[in-house]
Amino acid sequence: VQLQASGGGLVQVGGSLRLSCAASGRSFSSYIMGWFRQAPGKEREFVASISWGGGGIYYTDSVKGRFTISRDNSKNTVYLQMNSLKPEDTAVYYCARTFTYVNGAPSRKPSDFGSWGQGTLVTVSS
Repeated sequence: VQLQASGGGLVQVGGSLRLSCAASGRSFSSYIMGWFRQAPGKEREFVASISWGGGGIYYTDSVKGRFTISRDNSKNTVYLQMNSLKPEDTAVYYCARTFTYVNGAPSRKPSDFGSWGQGTLVTVSS
């Protein structure tokens, strides 16, 4: 499967953006899908993940209550709705897929994910 993230841009503090990740190829609905981000000079970090059926959703603590991950398997697309954006949310955002679970929950390690696309840049200005 190939993934392409889009929807990034420049937004002011407190604003919103909706990222999309379109998948091509078969078996999209079989994967756990995740969003990651990488700020300049920092390591890539987990943001959110969603199970194949949408029932298992996980967030990193810093985005809980502000970001919402969802997926539409009929459109081979996963979304990340980002509200109340902060300057520290500035990063390149990537989507990726995995089958890996750790202790009953989807892995949060970038090395357990594959099919990385080129990412989409989100810049939050203060």
